[in-house]
Amino acid sequence: MPKTTPKTTITPRVVFTEATLTAAQELLAESYGSVWTGPSGEESSGEAVARHLEATVVLLDTDGWRRFHTYNRDRASGGAAADLADDESLTVKEMLRALLRVVCNEIEDDIDLDPRRTLPTALRHVGEDGVDGDTDTAVVAGYVLDRLIQAHTGSNSARATAWAERQHRTHAEITALLCAGARFARTYGPAAAPARTA
Repeated sequence: MPKTTPKTTITPRVVFTEATLTAAQELLAESYGSVWTGPSGEESSGEAVARHLEATVVLLDTDGWRRFHTYNRDRASGGAAADLADDESLTVKEMLRALLRVVCNEIEDDIDLDPRRTLPTALRHVGEDGVDGDTDTAVVAGYVLDRLIQAHTGSNSARATAWAERQHRTHAEITALLCAGARFARTYGPAAAPARTA
């Protein structure tokens, strides 16, 4: 019978303490407008935002996390599309065939088979799934994470996405941030609004 090795728990280098959460609440209180109001104009409860953040942890643990999206460098420099436009010897039929090949190749390049997600993509995907969040909770979760990073770094211009993309960042640190965000939302977020009757 093969021996199984127990999983080693990885401790993040970055820890979000209660003092960080308190400092983030102070920043939140100084914010212009409500951080808890999303694009719909409606307020999200702290519990709804916390559920969204926890679902993001599960998604990143399941599918994996990556610091940033990569893109096809040939596309950025023009590639085949630029060469096609400069070739005056092509007939209209040849040009259309070449153009269709370029479009098909672009579509194939855009299909990303890597299931890993960046922090903002994972937040958005949980909202798009509609089970544990929506567009509003995705946006509000981003606001909450920004305030935590601002409190953590001491910089009012810091943003969670940029923090997550730093070269030395780890999956464990992203998980720590999301868990701290959920704690923050439950502690400082608004209570659920009562249902309206028509």
